[in-house]
Amino acid sequence: MTAITETHRPNLPKGTSTASRAHRLAERGVDTKLLMLLPAIVFALVLFVYPFSYGIGLTFQPLPEIQDKFGGGIFANYVAFFKDPFIFDSVWITMRLALPVALFNVIVSIPIAFKLRHKFRGKRFMSTLLVLPITLGTVLTAQGLLIFAGRQGWLNRFLMETGIISSPLPLVNNYLGVVFSLVISGFPFAYLLISSYLSGIDPSLEAAAKTLGANWKQRFTKVTLPLLAPGLATTFILTFVLAFSVFPSARLVGDPLGGTRVMALMAYRSFAEQINYSMASTIAIMMGVVELIVIAIVLLGRSFLYKGSTGGKG
Repeated sequence: MTAITETHRPNLPKGTSTASRAHRLAERGVDTKLLMLLPAIVFALVLFVYPFSYGIGLTFQPLPEIQDKFGGGIFANYVAFFKDPFIFDSVWITMRLALPVALFNVIVSIPIAFKLRHKFRGKRFMSTLLVLPITLGTVLTAQGLLIFAGRQGWLNRFLMETGIISSPLPLVNNYLGVVFSLVISGFPFAYLLISSYLSGIDPSLEAAAKTLGANWKQRFTKVTLPLLAPGLATTFILTFVLAFSVFPSARLVGDPLGGTRVMALMAYRSFAEQINYSMASTIAIMMGVVELIVIAIVLLGRSFLYKGSTGGKG
């Protein structure tokens, strides 16, 4: 058999490898399988990198009137962003909405997810109710709030007819209306994320703590919460970004020119009403910068939290 194999082996120059071309390329650090990433790279370049680069370029092309009013040359849009209180105050207005909503959604989701991780009758029905707002969307949620909590809504009419109040409660078209909308649309995401993190914590850890005499409060604060903390940080980031980019709710159930004058509305105003594309791009870039600062702070704090395995199925 060896002799037959030798007779059919091609005569190759000395030092030539008989490995396939793929193997030879791999020896040089070239993997042909990486070509499968090409469509994804093209997709990212066309739909993210190019628009992002184009948007940054627009910020350095301020309109003449912006340059005349604020100065700064090609940086006039950024100077205007920080010097114009009507625009710059939108940063604090947006933060005043996004931070409390994100904290509320995360904090409220913890006990609910903790309770629903155990089996009991009606668990599936309750889980469905909690996740249902995802299917509504922000516009339908805002419309529902106007119908239910508006000045002529069901709630105010019921309270007035029963004599509990004498005038309608201002629950929408203000700060509260946007908060309600963001909580309704953002809570399901926080609940689902925290539930998934809880499922990754081995229940035997709590059982071991219970056998050692720890009560439920000690088990939660000493065992479950430290293991869950990194997941809570990630959940806060995602819910914060979702709330920070609020637009339909701030316009439909808020006060677009007052207490809910968020950054997204300012960008839209510059783009659609003032036809100032460069300023709209500047506000959009600054939105990203503010979000990145908050995310960096949270991730920095997360780096000091537990990083090991939770020993569960998650």
